[in-house]
Amino acid sequence: MNERIGNAPRWVVMGVSGCGKSSVGIALAQALGVRFVEGDQYHPAANVAKMAAGIPLTDDDRKEWLHSLQAEISAAAAAGTGLVVSCSALKRRYRDLLRAGDPALRFAHLDGSRELIAARMAARQGHYMPLSLLDSQLATLEPLQDDEAGLRLDIGTEVPALVRAILARE
Repeated sequence: MNERIGNAPRWVVMGVSGCGKSSVGIALAQALGVRFVEGDQYHPAANVAKMAAGIPLTDDDRKEWLHSLQAEISAAAAAGTGLVVSCSALKRRYRDLLRAGDPALRFAHLDGSRELIAARMAARQGHYMPLSLLDSQLATLEPLQDDEAGLRLDIGTEVPALVRAILARE
């Protein structure tokens, strides 16, 4: 991996389940030449089981997961390497916790209609997150605020165009 040293960017690609965080995150990491961290892989088994059963996670459920992702972000910042993380980061306080690992962390919020996201969730194979949890995620979502570094993107746009929009913020 050809990671840029020094002022290397660190991004979280955020949004509700099914919005394309992994697809955009992988493409962004490739474009930047940095490591990609799939946030879903950091969930404890109990969280995965709970979501698979259709039970929304609580703030307490997310705590260990968010701290694990914060540690990855903090390590990249300390090393001066870039990083792209996929993480729902639904609430401001979750983003604040991640940002505590790197004050320069930026967020790309993937946003779209419930109908489009539901269609994407229904079409994907082998993912533990059921469509039944979409409404609870949408209800929990706190969009990026004006004082948060990042941008909001329409998921109706193709992945390469989304990546170009993020890169334009470099």
